[in-house]
Amino acid sequence: MQIQGHFELRFEAVKALFEQQLTDGQFRGAAVCVQVGGETVLDLWGGMADNEGQQPWQQDTLVNLFSCTKTFAAVAILQLVESGKLGLDEPVAKIWPAFGAHGKGGITLRHLLSHQAGLPAIRTPLPPEALYDWDRMAAALAAEEPWWTPGQAHGYAAITYGWLIGELLRRVDGREAGEAIVARTARPLGLDFHLGLADSEFERVGYLTRMKNNFGDDAAKRLFVALTSEPGSMTALAFTNPPSVMNSANKPEWRRMAQPAANGHGNARSLAGFYAGLLDGRLLGDAMLEEMTKEHCVGVDKTLLTRTRFALGCWRDQPEVPNATFAMGPRAFGHPGAGGCIGFADPERELSFGFVTNTLGPYVLMDPRAQALARAVSACVG
Repeated sequence: MQIQGHFELRFEAVKALFEQQLTDGQFRGAAVCVQVGGETVLDLWGGMADNEGQQPWQQDTLVNLFSCTKTFAAVAILQLVESGKLGLDEPVAKIWPAFGAHGKGGITLRHLLSHQAGLPAIRTPLPPEALYDWDRMAAALAAEEPWWTPGQAHGYAAITYGWLIGELLRRVDGREAGEAIVARTARPLGLDFHLGLADSEFERVGYLTRMKNNFGDDAAKRLFVALTSEPGSMTALAFTNPPSVMNSANKPEWRRMAQPAANGHGNARSLAGFYAGLLDGRLLGDAMLEEMTKEHCVGVDKTLLTRTRFALGCWRDQPEVPNATFAMGPRAFGHPGAGGCIGFADPERELSFGFVTNTLGPYVLMDPRAQALARAVSACVG
């Protein structure tokens, strides 16, 4: 498998591991990028971008980043907090009055960002096309009753996070959520990141496939049981209502929409560059970054049925939990995406990392492929 790109010689072990990973017959294509002190020290890509094995992965290939998108959305809305236009601990209903219905009057932006609001799923069955109707989804969430007392527990809002944060953002920023997020995060840093992809960019997008005969770790197996045997549970509804959530990622309408929880499109370079921009203060000031990255909740996640540790719009490291560590320092923070993509930063090393793939793994937390690369990077950096 031919690998392209460049790397500093001290990262030769990372290049060798990446090349080895791509020899796996199920691993179609991927890219990895590392920056240290804002300088790119490794930027590699390889494999195939299409489903037929005819289109090699290119330097500018894009891929659906899934939940890596959430941190971009969080930073955009935290910029509004930093400028005094929003308050982390003010009721969301102050900006979005309809949201206050059914016991949600006390829910704050902090609750939303840290998955403590009790709104990971919608009880009322929705048709597949609702996924692409922003106003309908926002109205459904405004009418929803929390699944638990807000602030008393946490549960990952896998897809609803996008409409919750996005609706608040569009009401305060004045632009549609996707445009506001790109304008506030990607554009100032010159990142190849898109939220609401133009049709003219479709030819650059890697086609997504799933690994076969791999059932993941224990957390993935618990989630699979809930999805298949408990269809009315909160966990199942978080991923299946609307029912099109799980099977839309290769569709043109999915790429065109802006869903701030799940459908940003970018590459490893854009993820590493985003986290480098956070570390060097170009996106948030020091005080806001510290607030964003401090632990807000930890414990068994009511949605994912495994232990999670959340800050505001990002995950904190859990070295004692399988598939839950960035394999760097204890201050590392970032966000994985479904199937394997991940972006994170290690402030102690001034290091930012991005990994993307179009071969989706079954893991609930972090993908072992990305973790192995991160461990190799850590060993090279020292």
